[in-house]
Amino acid sequence: MSRSSPTPSASPSENLAAREEARAATPSSELESGFSPEQRQVLLGIAHQAILSAAEERDLHHTGHPSTSPSASLGASARRAGSGSLGTVPPEAPASALLSEPRGVFTTLYLDGELRGCVGYVAPVVPLYRAVAETACAAAFEDSRFRPVTKEEAPRLRVSLSVLSRLFPIPPDAVEVGRHGLVISLGARRGLLLPQVAVEHNWDRETFLEQTCRKAGLPLDAWRKGATIEAFTAEVFGDDHVGTEALS
Repeated sequence: MSRSSPTPSASPSENLAAREEARAATPSSELESGFSPEQRQVLLGIAHQAILSAAEERDLHHTGHPSTSPSASLGASARRAGSGSLGTVPPEAPASALLSEPRGVFTTLYLDGELRGCVGYVAPVVPLYRAVAETACAAAFEDSRFRPVTKEEAPRLRVSLSVLSRLFPIPPDAVEVGRHGLVISLGARRGLLLPQVAVEHNWDRETFLEQTCRKAGLPLDAWRKGATIEAFTAEVFGDDHVGTEALS
């Protein structure tokens, strides 16, 4: 079955946008450290747990009755931590220090092979394990392109995570399709495309630049006419080989 491109929501949530714009400027760097299989499973588990917990709470809020769904027990520890506007976060940091470092991340959700939501933080605004939980919930319930995930759908979701390097400026002729994701901005407009989007569409460098401008709501040639071009790399991994590509 063909798979939709994991392009992020244009306006995922007011909270996500506000936190990202409030970040301090950070030095440019490439993604340096990969994650072990165990660390990848921890992060994917956090995403699933956050979604199951939030779906259960949303159902309880709407029905007033507790559910006997398996998601109730899977999400119990997350619920005990309390919930925020984007859903529940894990009760404590994972043992690995790498998973507690602030990192940008996009969470992409698939249901029956089709895109079901994609939301992320470009900048390292919170520890990675929290960013995964928050963006997973936002992708499930706040991506404006889709209706919210239901309690019945939540256990069937497949998750793909794209952990980002920090943004760094890049000249157009240095953009490498398959390696770089792009952020192009001009004034108040800003567009982002993940590295795998260009690969899946077989775009060349110029088309990738144009489509990122389009994502920002800018003319296709804005990258030639003063728009700011920034790049990032990503380590991409997911459930059952969904989105398991090395893009760094």
